[in-house]
This record gives sequence, C-alpha cells and structure tokens, in this order.
Amino acid sequence: MRPKRHEQMPSPKDNIDRVFYALGDPTRRAILARLASGEASVMELAKPFAMSQPAISRHLRVLERAGLISRGRDAQRRPCRLEATPLAGASDWLERYREFWEGSFERLDTLLDELKTKEKRHGRSKP
Repeated sequence: MRPKRHEQMPSPKDNIDRVFYALGDPTRRAILARLASGEASVMELAKPFAMSQPAISRHLRVLERAGLISRGRDAQRRPCRLEATPLAGASDWLERYREFWEGSFERLDTLLDELKTKEKRHGRSKP
C-alpha cells in the first residue's frame, strides 16, 4: 500500500513520527497484535487479510522502518518478530497527555464539588 501524496512516510530523522505513522493503519496494528504472540512468516501474517503478499510486504517494510519489527533468517524462511522498544517511546509521549487530562478532570471534579457545596449552603437543590 503506497502512501497517498498528502500522507507521505515521515523522514528518518524522527522515529516517533515513523512509529505513529506505522500505527495509523489497522492492518499494521493487526500484524503487530499477531506478532505479540510470537514470530511469524510473511505468509502466516498475510493469511487473515484479503490482500496480496506484496501488499503485506509493503506493510512490513513500514513496520520495519519504524523499528517495530525485525526479520530474521531461518534457512529459507524469514520470520518476523515484534520489536516493542519503539512502542515505549510512543507510550511515553502519550503519557504526558494522559497526565494533562487527568489533571484537568481532577480540577473539574474539585470545581463541581465546590459548586455543589455552595448550592447546599444557599438552600438550593436540584430537582
């Protein structure tokens, strides 16, 4: 699957861009999910998808460039295996935003509690 003109592969300078680009496709996410249970050949990875082996190979190249998979050599077989380290970088990046949202929700909870307390003090209650 070739990237569309407006969806070009990120440059090699920033691996997190390549990781998020690779994760942006449901086929590639499914491949990673399969590899989480152990290594597999290209043919084994292609089996559940209604696409050609060259199309799967293109997905694998994107995953490989992002460092999310590696390919070994076992005689004529080239098994693919998951390389989870780049996912840690993406997870760290996302973690900062989770912390932001948790803090925002905590502030909102505090504000709502203050408003409820004020309503009770002033004798107003909601129906």
